[in-house]
Amino acid sequence: MRFSLQREVFLKPLAQVVNVVERRQTLPVLANLLAQVKDGQLSLTGTDLEVEMVSRAMVDDAQDGETTIPARKLFDIVRALPDGSRITVTQTGDKLTVQAGRSRFTLASLSANDFPSIDEVEATERVRVPEATLKELIERTAFAMAQQDVRYYLNGLLFDLREESLRCVATDGHRLALCEAPYEGSAQTKRQIIVPRKGVTELQRLLEGGDRELELEMGRGHIRVKRDDVTFTSKLIDGRFPDYEAVIPIGADKEVRIDREVLRASLQRAAILSNEKYRGVRIEVSPGQLKISAHNPEQEEAQEEVEADTKVDDLAVGFNVNYLLDALTALKSEQVVLALRDANSSALVREADNERCRHVVMPLRL
Repeated sequence: MRFSLQREVFLKPLAQVVNVVERRQTLPVLANLLAQVKDGQLSLTGTDLEVEMVSRAMVDDAQDGETTIPARKLFDIVRALPDGSRITVTQTGDKLTVQAGRSRFTLASLSANDFPSIDEVEATERVRVPEATLKELIERTAFAMAQQDVRYYLNGLLFDLREESLRCVATDGHRLALCEAPYEGSAQTKRQIIVPRKGVTELQRLLEGGDRELELEMGRGHIRVKRDDVTFTSKLIDGRFPDYEAVIPIGADKEVRIDREVLRASLQRAAILSNEKYRGVRIEVSPGQLKISAHNPEQEEAQEEVEADTKVDDLAVGFNVNYLLDALTALKSEQVVLALRDANSSALVREADNERCRHVVMPLRL
């Protein structure tokens, strides 16, 4: 096997694939990338048996073949070479030579036959989504995923395929984030799948935005996302996601319309003096204004008053300030709506001009 290409062209696919490779492995070959050259195209594959990433690039002076190369070492070498370097990789026996100008590195390789491959995805559903849309759906919801919760099905992101829209939903039991967008084509059946945290993180890192079309394939145990230069595959969490629609407050008719950035800044300032353990802030609503207060065991106190478009009178609710801040950061419009019902009910936070993205935050007893 042999191929040659510019450093910058090599670095991008390497960077995409190397993150999937875990630093600690049970199998030595999992620390390696599978490199395959065929018909002038190089494909690099990295996997941890849960997530698989295949990245492609065109190469010159190519000789077909395949082998596995230590992932981190190769990435570090290519990254450390000077800009504009031309890199030539040649395999002889079980050794691999990486050459650029006067620099020369010899790496040990392992047989490509030992490299595990994720099973073929038998796609039951295929939909096409613009890359920017999928990126937005994940960015606006992934922060609400649980971390190492015993309810393992919460440690991932729900992809809810509906008749005309794709929804992403995440919850950790204290808050919920939901965002939806239309897609091309129509799903034959409604389908829900849960993508694990690592898959979500890698997918988020991979997506660049823009109008390029992505193809999403959903199988029984896997999801696959295809782009012209990359194929991403992840196993799914085998479990039932809770009925999230039952969590969205109904009858939250006490609405507060407020400037998102002003509210965010006020909450950040109040948070400085909130209890470090519970992170609680008290929100009091009265006509035309919102009052935010926080205090801690050292008897310190913060108070903020913010102008708001509301006719609600005498309603006070406690919240974890971090959950409110995360929700406000995920929203994008200038004005947001805080919909409340009473002191013991969840709040619904959404953009003032649409309901495409909604966030639910549970109340906190202060």
